[in-house]
Amino acid sequence: MPFTLHLRSRLPSAIRSLILQKKPNIRNTSSMAGELRPASLVVLPRSLAPAFERFCQVNTGPLPLLGQSEPEKWMLPPQGAISETRMGHPQFWKYEFGACTGSLASLEQYSEQLKDMVAFFLGCSFSLEEALEKAGLPRRDPAGHSQAGAYKTTVPCVTHAGFCCPLVVTMRPIPKDKLEGLVRACCSLGELLGIKELSKPAYGDAMVCPPGEVPVFWPSPLTSLGAVSSCETPLAFASIPGCTVMTDLKDAKAPPGCLTPERIPEVHHISQDPLHYSIASVSASQKIRELESMIGIDPGNRGIGHLLCKDELLKASLSLSHARSVLITTGFPTHFNHEPPEETDGPPGAVALVAFLQALEKEVAIIVDQRAWNLHQKIVEDAVEQGVLKTQIPILTYQGGSVEAAQAFLCKNGDPQTPRFDHLVAIERAGRAADGNYYNARKMNIKHLVDPIDDLFLAAKKIPGISSTGVGDGGNELGMGKVKEAVRRHIRHGDVIACDVEADFAVIAGVSNWGGYALACALYILYSCAVHSQYLRKAVGPSRAPGDQAWTQALPSVIKEEKMLGILVQHKVRSGVSGIVGMEVDGLPFHNTHAEMIQKLVDVTTAQV
Repeated sequence: MPFTLHLRSRLPSAIRSLILQKKPNIRNTSSMAGELRPASLVVLPRSLAPAFERFCQVNTGPLPLLGQSEPEKWMLPPQGAISETRMGHPQFWKYEFGACTGSLASLEQYSEQLKDMVAFFLGCSFSLEEALEKAGLPRRDPAGHSQAGAYKTTVPCVTHAGFCCPLVVTMRPIPKDKLEGLVRACCSLGELLGIKELSKPAYGDAMVCPPGEVPVFWPSPLTSLGAVSSCETPLAFASIPGCTVMTDLKDAKAPPGCLTPERIPEVHHISQDPLHYSIASVSASQKIRELESMIGIDPGNRGIGHLLCKDELLKASLSLSHARSVLITTGFPTHFNHEPPEETDGPPGAVALVAFLQALEKEVAIIVDQRAWNLHQKIVEDAVEQGVLKTQIPILTYQGGSVEAAQAFLCKNGDPQTPRFDHLVAIERAGRAADGNYYNARKMNIKHLVDPIDDLFLAAKKIPGISSTGVGDGGNELGMGKVKEAVRRHIRHGDVIACDVEADFAVIAGVSNWGGYALACALYILYSCAVHSQYLRKAVGPSRAPGDQAWTQALPSVIKEEKMLGILVQHKVRSGVSGIVGMEVDGLPFHNTHAEMIQKLVDVTTAQV
């Protein structure tokens, strides 16, 4: 039933016309464009209006609130205001105590109840079809011009006052080479989200994703249907999917003015199985590239410049930002004639990354050689006591030595559908060479001191949902199999010592600890990035200022890393190059070298753009 809205003064301009002469006021407008914009309708009792308004405000991605009516302002339509051709077509769903009990062509019979109800208009932050056109992509209607499919996800919206529901998204297949242009056209308001069952939408008809194209998803106002059900009010109404009203209300967050470096998104492919893309702003990506360049210097003149691959730090940190549970390994028993044989490169970088992941409230554990378990247990205990780590973390070992054992370790009950970890990180961890042995930089075989943790990285390659990162400074570290050909050509003894086991991402650093520090700093940058933060939230929940987060205090610092190196010295852990028990790593003094690098990384990370 048509009605006039009296919008609150803080809202945009009033709806141009809900009663278009000689035309229906509610139409299927999924393929329409122009000055008028489509909006879906939710009608709730006045008593629930404040709560639903707040629910929309904290879930603005799928529920952008354009306007709302005031109670007792409903007006009956004049005769002939609704087109004869549309009479009898369902326009609304009726809800009673949370259940959809029928469809209606008009709300006229509920005119008395509507006097104590409020209508909410929900629009798209930036029209999907308009974004497609701006990116130079054709509009695509499903076969037969029916309603495009919408999918319920497992992502929960933020609950408020009894309103709760999963995020619902719509999908369009997009050519891979047009993906970044489309996301930029959306001004980062669009969402990319993996959906497993494209053939089973919750609403409408499925769309086929042709070869060479990527399924791209946007938050949908159809999310509101779950919210209406959840409140279980005696009476409510909502637009049927595909039936919308046309308004001239504008979203205050739409362009122009959003295409600044802090808002322009970059798109990065970070996983093939499952297919996963992530986004970050241009400015955040540039800062992470600066970190990558800083740690890529070669103080030992080993030739690591030949191993560098662009954006590995960026992609690794993007992947880690999405991880729920991270397993980190370290330990390179360089000094096999001493006890312990470990070196000072590796554990500090690993602990620095652990500290930041802890602050992000991710599950994290360290896995080491069984013979070194006691040493690392004491190192972690001391790190907690001295404030380098917030809390104790699990220290694990692995000696399985078979594909089946590795899968059983990585997955709950050995089921590859339920991995225990979704990202593995190796920082200065001895890596298996092509002949099955493990070599230090001097080509000495140290296999008798190394457990087969490499098998976990090999098994992870075959388990969907587990990604991996290797951090190294010489090419013989776990994960450096990704650059093994360059190691063989350019690194001394590379034909023998090159690690044959690759990680998804290979972070190359002059000293491996620097790679661990850089990963922590890159995560700080991503979590401070509004574009990436919204993507992580999948457009649900309120955004928060960086200063409100505990992780802002978890960055590496000169003081914390000096404490960490001091802990290793107390446990007689030696410098890798010189074999000295003292405040140095890879033969380089902590002060004036490592301390300077740490401070530079932190300065770039925290600098205001």
